[in-house]
Amino acid sequence: MKFQSLVLILVLFASVATNQAITSSSSSPVNINDPHVIKIANFVVTEYNKKTTNAKLKFEKVINGLSSTINDDTKYRLTLAANDGSSSNNYAAVVLKKPSKNYTLKFFALTHA
Repeated sequence: MKFQSLVLILVLFASVATNQAITSSSSSPVNINDPHVIKIANFVVTEYNKKTTNAKLKFEKVINGLSSTINDDTKYRLTLAANDGSSSNNYAAVVLKKPSKNYTLKFFALTHA
């Protein structure tokens, strides 16, 4: 029984270590001036405006972001600035890009400084 418990603990430890290595080593900063990144940020604001009643956000700029690729899908985690007509605010967004070049907005929220 002790041997089985030891093997189980080792397997769990290896699994956690592998997942942490994939998560941390595969993320890289994005170039906030890259036209592709700006296109994704514009997509975020447009998609949010489509899905939210009376939303009229206007994209201003990308502040920072990270991208990571797993199984040919690329996940972008961006912080962007957008104006709601009266003030500029920062928003956090997560976008998934599939190999077919389809984008999916997974998360979008106002950030509080």
